[in-house]
Amino acid sequence: MISLATARERWTSFLGCFVAVALGVAVVTMSALVLLSDGAKVPERLAGAPVLVQSPAGTQTGGVFTENPPWAPQSAEELRRELARLPGVVDAVPDRSFYAQLADTEQRRGERQGHPWSAAALAEYGLSEGRPPVTADEIVVDRSLGFTPGEPVTVLTARGPQRFSVSGTMNGPGYYVTDRRAAELAGGVRTIGLLLESGTDATRVAAAARRAVGGDGTVLTGASREALAPKQDEMTRWIGGQVLTAMALLSAFVTVFVISSTFAFAVAGRRREFGLLRTIGATPRQLKRLVYGEALAVGAVGAAAGALLGVVLAPTMTGVLIDAGFQPAGFEVSLRWWVPVAAFATGVVVALVGVGAASRRASRVKPLEAMREAAVDNRPMTRRRRVAGLAATGVGAVCSVGTAFAGADALVLLALGTAMSLTTGLTLLAPVLVGPVIGALTRPLARHPGAPAVLVRENMITAVRRTSATVAPVLATVAFAVLITSTVQTTQNADTARQAAAVRAEAAVVPRGTPGLSDAAVARVEGASLLSTTVYGGDGRAALSAAGVSSAFERVYAVPPPQGDTVVVTAAVAAAHGWRKGQVASLTLEDGRTRRLRVTAVVDDSMPYQVFLPRDVVRDHDPSALADVAYRTTPAPTPLPAGLSADEISVEAYAASDDAEEDRLVWIFTLLLVAVSAGYTAIAVASTVLTATAGRVRDVRVLRLSGATPRQVLLTLAAETCCVVALGAALGLAAAAPALFGTVHGLREELGLPVELSLAWPWLTGVVAGCLLLGTAATVLPARVVLRRLP
Repeated sequence: MISLATARERWTSFLGCFVAVALGVAVVTMSALVLLSDGAKVPERLAGAPVLVQSPAGTQTGGVFTENPPWAPQSAEELRRELARLPGVVDAVPDRSFYAQLADTEQRRGERQGHPWSAAALAEYGLSEGRPPVTADEIVVDRSLGFTPGEPVTVLTARGPQRFSVSGTMNGPGYYVTDRRAAELAGGVRTIGLLLESGTDATRVAAAARRAVGGDGTVLTGASREALAPKQDEMTRWIGGQVLTAMALLSAFVTVFVISSTFAFAVAGRRREFGLLRTIGATPRQLKRLVYGEALAVGAVGAAAGALLGVVLAPTMTGVLIDAGFQPAGFEVSLRWWVPVAAFATGVVVALVGVGAASRRASRVKPLEAMREAAVDNRPMTRRRRVAGLAATGVGAVCSVGTAFAGADALVLLALGTAMSLTTGLTLLAPVLVGPVIGALTRPLARHPGAPAVLVRENMITAVRRTSATVAPVLATVAFAVLITSTVQTTQNADTARQAAAVRAEAAVVPRGTPGLSDAAVARVEGASLLSTTVYGGDGRAALSAAGVSSAFERVYAVPPPQGDTVVVTAAVAAAHGWRKGQVASLTLEDGRTRRLRVTAVVDDSMPYQVFLPRDVVRDHDPSALADVAYRTTPAPTPLPAGLSADEISVEAYAASDDAEEDRLVWIFTLLLVAVSAGYTAIAVASTVLTATAGRVRDVRVLRLSGATPRQVLLTLAAETCCVVALGAALGLAAAAPALFGTVHGLREELGLPVELSLAWPWLTGVVAGCLLLGTAATVLPARVVLRRLP
């Protein structure tokens, strides 16, 4: 009961904890609901088949999503015939896809919307107007494109723009041509759909299909057919899952930080109160129980509000994630009752964990503290805190040295370790640093005429605990905001410089609004092109990114191109699969056929692909392959007609835009983390300043009785806040600087290029200005209320 009464009486002190717990539980609730929602759907063009058979999967690498290797052509046909003979099966239809796109429409990289007409029987939708294609120059298109039967249409293919006549329209997406034309444009078969007789039990047919397929595929029915959803959607969901997981973990961590710092400061300001309780007989255990009770009350109310808020905002959060590219279009969140319940329990536990240190400090208050009158902190920190602060600072210094000499894999971890250790160390040592640093920085105020300037300086020096508590969240906010944004910006600039330096070309021809360049566009360029495909080989038939290259490849990358039945692989692929120069590697290509190719060179892992093949080999086995880029090696610009959907840009511009989508997602991810961390630490700043101001009613009264005007009182308090924020920003930069400079040095050593540090000044300025405005508001507004109440 006492805990509830004190929490209600001191609600301003615990407001920051309530907001932190509520927001943390809301983020955890929303993240969990989205992560546990099964957003994948059966593709519309395959949803009409009750039973689907998928080719066997190859080895998958975490974060890399590729299609399963196709069946060999003979194996696919034999399996199709065997499945078609099963009782209750009307037909077994092989599905294959190829690149097809109408000009002025959009398609994602790797997307293939062209199909044979026979595969239209597997779709949920059907023919809406006209008839199926009969000749090689006829096509059926989506009705929403606005074409009618008999109209001519130009469709972009891997060969180039091709003219067709619209024979009919469909009620769904896709471009359908004759089966013979599709076989010329498409690769191998990965899916076979079974069409059943009316009234046939799909479960019984699926069981028979499993016996027929054996280990040569996977039989899918019902919801399991969602496994055939586009791999781009699966990758998008995986990226979104990483974002949501990071947000949830960061929210939980920072919530503990806010609660811990808020309660620690509140306990430090209530030493007289705890001393009085000890004087009248309260035991240390009872004081500890009192603080835990207050945290339980605040945590329970905040967690309940957060769980409800998370459920309400989950659909809105899903829409934001879809717009940002972290969830596929059409994704819907599913509500599960136990998720908010679990999030509520997590919020209460986090609140109790965060208050542990403060409760121990409260239990050590002596009865003599009741006699305490002075506000001077004679012993602002314990020996244990000093040792911990020095140890954390030492670890940060060691990590910063390691960052300067680490490889690419350990660079990010060491940089993060440097910032975290130095931030922790400086936060712990703040009570020792505040006095000397503030004394040096505010020395001009001592010479300034007038009492307010002297009061600002002396208040900050004497009230070390209050100043340190306010500095800590500003320090953490600035340190992590500067570190995260500046590291990402510096790394991206370095990667752009590396890609540009690795290429010897005059210009780059890139696709405009299409997933890649067709043969017609590449033929215009005098230079080297990279014909993108996927091959499967080595242990577990792992998917490997591959490119078909011509003889001009050596002029661009200074690497002899593969010729005939040869292949060039990167060092990582060679090590993973035991391939050495001169050995033969068996690779399955896009049409399902396997070729044995001799390894002629092992190149550096910085190359844009893992495997390099002769261009004609890729084209023979992957009729739908597109080139990601074509490098011009001659001085004269390349004439590119508008119908080819291609543009010529500088090599530097292409290097900067090559991973534009990935960079966009990385920046959104980065900014979300910065926003979460900055938002929580802003709560900590406001809460700490609000608590400190609420506890200075006596100081305000003394200033007024001493003759200070209300304006002078407010200016004094605001000036203190400005000095504290400036000190926190300076210490935050000091914590981030070693990690940033170490990262730059490490990138220089790793890349052999003159990498420069790129500070994200807009974010640094915005974070500092936000802390300043928030802290000033949290100081001035409650002080004005106090001044109005004074006689």
